[in-house]
Amino acid sequence: MPDAIGTTSQTGEQHLRDFLARHRRLAVVTGAGCSTESGIPDYRGPDGTWKHKRPMSFRDFTGSRLARRRYWARSTVGWRRIAEARPNGAHLALARLEEAGAVHLLITQNVDGLHQKAGSRRVIDLHGRLDRVECLDCRTGYRREPFQAELERLNPGWGEAAAPTVRPDGDADLGDADYAAFELPVCPRCGGDLKPGVVFFGEPVPRQRTAAAFAAVAEAEAVLVVGSSLMVWSGYRFAREAAATGKPLAIVNVGTTRADGEATLKVEARCGEALPRAVAALAQTA
Repeated sequence: MPDAIGTTSQTGEQHLRDFLARHRRLAVVTGAGCSTESGIPDYRGPDGTWKHKRPMSFRDFTGSRLARRRYWARSTVGWRRIAEARPNGAHLALARLEEAGAVHLLITQNVDGLHQKAGSRRVIDLHGRLDRVECLDCRTGYRREPFQAELERLNPGWGEAAAPTVRPDGDADLGDADYAAFELPVCPRCGGDLKPGVVFFGEPVPRQRTAAAFAAVAEAEAVLVVGSSLMVWSGYRFAREAAATGKPLAIVNVGTTRADGEATLKVEARCGEALPRAVAALAQTA
């Protein structure tokens, strides 16, 4: 079992600093908790249970035009929160670790692109990116900005709608809004239906991403999990692989994670606070 470190103690950050000092070739896995301090909410509470309804599934999105209208209408509103978000201390600390040569690869379950905004370059966007759009038919990819502009042009007023709740995937809660008349742009190349460049629930992660992530874990000295409950298999499997192959596993997260019993270190703290302080302390001792 890992050491249990309280959020109010400096001991956790000291243990984290020591972990980072001992292991200079890390595979890092990040989740929604890494972006909460940037204003993007997470999916689960401290006990690992869902805070919201499950996101739309790939089957629902592809099986119903009304479902696609609903998704894009809500995303038209929610996109602003994602686009305007800025990296917080956790993103910047991880970019600093990469610059120092300590991060072999960063595997993120997030779709917000904040690691790249912070300066990280060795990143696998495991679940894709919300700033991309792709055609379901010809698979051509597009940038989100011009697509967003077309959504707002076809549906005046939707881009300015207020949403009290926006989820990590940019889905805005619009209550009982009528989506039937929402107009959808089509693929400029083939006229097909467009989806966000993210992996929906029920949609497999592309094999090349998974293979690259497993290769990074195999090549790393240790694995660091930042801001993820690891309740979803696509992220947990890398923590499990680390434990199965005898690699040290450290977790920085508020609340329960699926890999608590497999971790060598568990720091119960906000990653946007604990990680920057540990990295700063590490730099002072270098």
